[in-house]
Amino acid sequence: MDTSFYLENFQKIADQLNQKLLNEKSIEVSVGIYLDSVVIKLYKKSWAGNVKEPLTAQSRIFFSIWVNDQTIAKQKIMYNIHALKLRELKGYAIQSRKFAEVFREDFKGHEQNWQNVSINHGPLTLMEGWLKLDLENLQEEVLKIANAFLETEHLIDNTLNQFKVAVKK
Repeated sequence: MDTSFYLENFQKIADQLNQKLLNEKSIEVSVGIYLDSVVIKLYKKSWAGNVKEPLTAQSRIFFSIWVNDQTIAKQKIMYNIHALKLRELKGYAIQSRKFAEVFREDFKGHEQNWQNVSINHGPLTLMEGWLKLDLENLQEEVLKIANAFLETEHLIDNTLNQFKVAVKK
């Protein structure tokens, strides 16, 4: 895999995202390498158990788009929403399977905006899909899927709100 090619293109995609919208929605963007994959991640600090380390917090939710040697061999760009160790997320009483069920029920109304998407996964992967790897239109295609996430990210907040624990006074 030409890591620098994908890093450069993913960074250009991140730079093309609507910064005003990202700020309004409190969405952060990270481009880098994780587990031999080049990734672009979109996340909120409020979706992490440790807001100072939201990318590495044990408990966190994030959207990622990635490529690696295996996906490239299959001519695919992968994407998903991960929800890791949500039981540990402070301020919420979450059972991962129930959280995934509630999220997926809401997500069904948005599935048509996603290519090759599936919600038939364990509770850690709320949804996952793929795009055909098209180097000539790489930025355009990945930008579309990142924007689709920006249109549906509120589903995560809506789901989290259903598991919020009342604060005792």
